[in-house]
Amino acid sequence: MKFIFLFIAVFLLSCASHQQVASNNGASEKNIAPTDSLRAKFTLTLYQEDKEQQLDGVLFSVPKHRYRMELTGPMGIGVASMLWLPEEWLITFPTEKLYLKGGGYMVGLLTDKSLPLVNIHQLAQIFEGKLLPENHEVLDSFQIKDKIGKIYTYEKIENQITKIESLGRDSIKETIIYKDYKDFEGVNVPENIEFKRGDQAFLKIKIKRINRKKSFSSGTWKLNIPRSFKPIG
Repeated sequence: MKFIFLFIAVFLLSCASHQQVASNNGASEKNIAPTDSLRAKFTLTLYQEDKEQQLDGVLFSVPKHRYRMELTGPMGIGVASMLWLPEEWLITFPTEKLYLKGGGYMVGLLTDKSLPLVNIHQLAQIFEGKLLPENHEVLDSFQIKDKIGKIYTYEKIENQITKIESLGRDSIKETIIYKDYKDFEGVNVPENIEFKRGDQAFLKIKIKRINRKKSFSSGTWKLNIPRSFKPIG
């Protein structure tokens, strides 16, 4: 189960906007595509000690308003579902019959220091090709500071960001490596992304497809918890 939390948690490493957002009850509820909505398909490989797990994923995103993510394993078996709305977020783990619920833009377990908490808005921003924190302050050529004072160092080759580093929990270095930029419907996005904590890689993502200006049915923004599921934490 920690594998799934790790996947959700990595998006904190490029921490984005920390503002709370009002609910969007307009276009997406009526199946009219918001101009910035997207659907992305990807594969991911998770590493922990000597274990490796590969999953398929799909993300439905109306940036800063609502997100839905589905992760599946072999034979298309559902592994995890996540729904984030401004008023509440929810993650279910069908095979374990467990769920996790909370509120606000930071997602994860406060009780587990080995896992970073997530700024959920960065989830969509990586797929949009926005790899640095929003509204950051430039300290020098390759160092910036975000809105809450966290400092990031990054590297670029020919105007493409190849690496970004910061200090996470317990002052351990957290790194994201971006490789193989590709045009996805007119936006240049790294196709392969690797996440490290210290010197150890724990996640690799390969983006397969990104479709923009998508409309989603109202059922996308609903996630039920069966009575047999038990809460985590």
